[in-house]
Amino acid sequence: MTDRIAVGILGGTGYAGGELCRLLLNHPAVDRIHPSSRGTVQFERVHRNLAGSGLDFVTTDALLDGSVDVDVVFFATPTGEAMAHAGAFLDRGVRVIDLSADFRFADPGAFATAHGTPHTAPEQLARAVTNGITEHNRERIRGAALVANPGCYVITAALGLAPVLRSGIGGRGRTVHVTAVNGTTGAGSTPSRPTMHAEAHGTMLPYNLAGHRHADELVLRLDEAGAGPVDLDFSTSHGSFPRGIHVQASVAIADEHRGTVTRESLVELYTEHYGRGHTGEFFVVVNDNPGLLGPGAKEYDLYPTVRAVQGSNFCHIGLDVDERAGRVRVIAVTDNLVKGAAGSAIQNMNVMLGHDETSGLRGYGL
Repeated sequence: MTDRIAVGILGGTGYAGGELCRLLLNHPAVDRIHPSSRGTVQFERVHRNLAGSGLDFVTTDALLDGSVDVDVVFFATPTGEAMAHAGAFLDRGVRVIDLSADFRFADPGAFATAHGTPHTAPEQLARAVTNGITEHNRERIRGAALVANPGCYVITAALGLAPVLRSGIGGRGRTVHVTAVNGTTGAGSTPSRPTMHAEAHGTMLPYNLAGHRHADELVLRLDEAGAGPVDLDFSTSHGSFPRGIHVQASVAIADEHRGTVTRESLVELYTEHYGRGHTGEFFVVVNDNPGLLGPGAKEYDLYPTVRAVQGSNFCHIGLDVDERAGRVRVIAVTDNLVKGAAGSAIQNMNVMLGHDETSGLRGYGL
């Protein structure tokens, strides 16, 4: 175990970079934090919520050439940056956690298909743990040199869907419908008119309905989780909130299970799969509130909300059954900047370095 950790953050000016800094400032084993910037802007002018933290930007070149010594480096950068530079860090013995999509496919051809551009560092893929969902791949992540952090949509949907699909309750070969809504921070920090507050507030912004680049990743992660091949119908939007992921999925019940699946049996299945808090997966919480008002009543507290997980590394999951349609309904919510990015990356760092997995991440929702 590395007792005192020096951390570098490439892409320190973005939203995910800022969240890495915020969370790492509360990590008991992190000694130094070096966020990078290609410009000359002051740290506290970019991340005003971290005023008084004492952090400042280092140059990107100082991290890349080793002038600033680090034990771990996070790539909170656009796709393509980690491919270009991860090898240099690995050769110096620096652990790498990539929050972009660069190393999420073991097959470079699969990356090219999903992202429409060739993979420029296929020689590094053998060194990568491509599935960085900690709850699904903890043993391979332990001691790894390079971990590909999952996408925010993917980790939220995969945590929500894996138990019901693995159980066989979800009919194999039938379409799984996933509708996912991301906060506007999911569009990145580069200004654009459609995601300005004046344009995005009070509306929805559908995008990539012709095929989202993360669909192939989600299918792969579900297959690796034991769900088998999935026929995925995946649609995405930005919602009128800054941060969060709301995934609503619909899974056809296999013929042999029709009439036997209830919300209570699903809650039991998911609780057995994830456990409860300290006795199971600490960051996955299954909503087991009992229904009190009867059929047709609007019992909102049976399902999780984005608001409840904002600022935290938790994934909340809610379940129900539409008996008429013969479908299981799954709701999964996370904070796209924490569990969907910086938080899960730190969770992976903890596992890689032998620290308590929850170190620096025990804060609950805002």
